[in-house]
Amino acid sequence: MLNRRDMMKQGARLATASFCAARSWSHTAFAAASSASVYGQTGPTPRVGGHVRAASTTGSLSDTLDPARQSMATDYIRGNMFYDGLVTLDETLTPRPALAELLESTDFKTWHIQLRKGVCFHDGAPLTSADVVYSILRHKDPTVGSQVHYQAMAMHSVREDGPLRVIIELEAANIAFPSILGLINFAIIRNGTTQFDKANGTGPFVCAAFQAGVQSLALRNTNFWNPGGVWVDSLELISISDDMARHNALLSGDVDIIAAVDPRLVALVRERGLAVMESPTGTYTNLAIRQDVGPGQNPDFIRAMKLLFNRNQMRDSIYLGFCRMGNDQPLPPEHRDFNAHLPQTQYDPDQAKFLFKRSGFLNQSLPPLICSPAANGSVEMAVLLQNDARRIGLQLDVRRMPADGYWSQSWMRFPMGFGNVNPRASADMTFALSFASAAPWNESHWHNPQFDELLALSRSEPNEAKRHALYDDMQTLIHTDAGIGIPTFITSLDGYHTRIKGLHPHQGGQLMGYNFARSIWVDDAPTPTGSAGGQP
Repeated sequence: MLNRRDMMKQGARLATASFCAARSWSHTAFAAASSASVYGQTGPTPRVGGHVRAASTTGSLSDTLDPARQSMATDYIRGNMFYDGLVTLDETLTPRPALAELLESTDFKTWHIQLRKGVCFHDGAPLTSADVVYSILRHKDPTVGSQVHYQAMAMHSVREDGPLRVIIELEAANIAFPSILGLINFAIIRNGTTQFDKANGTGPFVCAAFQAGVQSLALRNTNFWNPGGVWVDSLELISISDDMARHNALLSGDVDIIAAVDPRLVALVRERGLAVMESPTGTYTNLAIRQDVGPGQNPDFIRAMKLLFNRNQMRDSIYLGFCRMGNDQPLPPEHRDFNAHLPQTQYDPDQAKFLFKRSGFLNQSLPPLICSPAANGSVEMAVLLQNDARRIGLQLDVRRMPADGYWSQSWMRFPMGFGNVNPRASADMTFALSFASAAPWNESHWHNPQFDELLALSRSEPNEAKRHALYDDMQTLIHTDAGIGIPTFITSLDGYHTRIKGLHPHQGGQLMGYNFARSIWVDDAPTPTGSAGGQP
């Protein structure tokens, strides 16, 4: 089994034994080894067969089978069922081989990819380098509407180097590039594909039916290149956006698995003999104060707002303890590159009042604080901030926006507002997408030349300890200077019947980083009394 240190050896070589050589890197062997090493358990031997019904949280007429355009949870789940990428991300978000059995570079700028032999698309066509080149280059076409257009533009060229070899040259060195290829949207489709009324991937399931916004039916791919990598015969994926309806579907037995259990209902679900899987993730809801307009131009104001975060209260009253403490930087405590040496920002309304008064904001009319149910917990956070502000003489107006259209019409458009960020595949991606000066989702409009320089240095640093030190410095800068307040990291909660096996916590969040379908299997043996409701 490869680990992160292995990847840094020999020019960041990502490799496995040949697929044809006794299938020594099969999905089953790899998954079992990963689970045992991380969670200390192997569990019973999986069984083949069974039908599973799972309910996700989102669904709309914009649902798509085009992996480039997939942007919501249900789309991501479908993407992982029907397609494969060159790389996959394990439960610690470490890159692992998928369609690429070899990924190597000596300078972290030019990457050589060796594709796995014997892989076929669902229509029977063999996987070739032309499919990979086509799949990646279409993300650079603005008319495609790819969700990873920004990442694809960092690729200077993508070209074939034989029937099963591809060379990708980046605009600049990036040692974390394999993690980028692990994003769901970079799934490989057949060369020339332009219609997506059906999915034609190399994934473990074949699409038997798809109705946007409603449901899809997946059948086990009997010709899957990794035949031990999928267990259930069929999986029906249903979109239930209403929280109570989704929970009721689980409690009544209409579905076997649901995403996003409400923290307030965890006890009820477990009392009914069902299980709830808790996954520590890098998901966070944050307050973003723009530093180019309004009061955020004054560092005292930003510091004071962070001091008004009563993090313990937010943890207990909003998430009922299903979260970990945040410290105004974007890497969660369980992240391998987390800076554990930063002093924790504490709730201090007296110091906040002093800073507000010193900068004159106690007597000023402030822009409204924008929140929405679309950003998990932001409405409750805004109310708590408003109440604490009132106690120190600060008038803070809260404006609640509807969930529909929030990300396109409100997010990042006001001097103060809330965002919600899902786990990123690597520290590099977290920093590049949200905190670099040119980042597309730089919510506070923070510009720090020192941070940009450290990011560039980290991308070409082969020494893991030195790179970790650079990441520590970058987190310190964000914690101290950026207009971002991150009070907590949210624990992902998924509910399921105990007949469903194979689920385990995943730092990618919801339903094992949207990739649960490859791991689950059905055990219809009677459940021993008193065994329900725990971790798998």
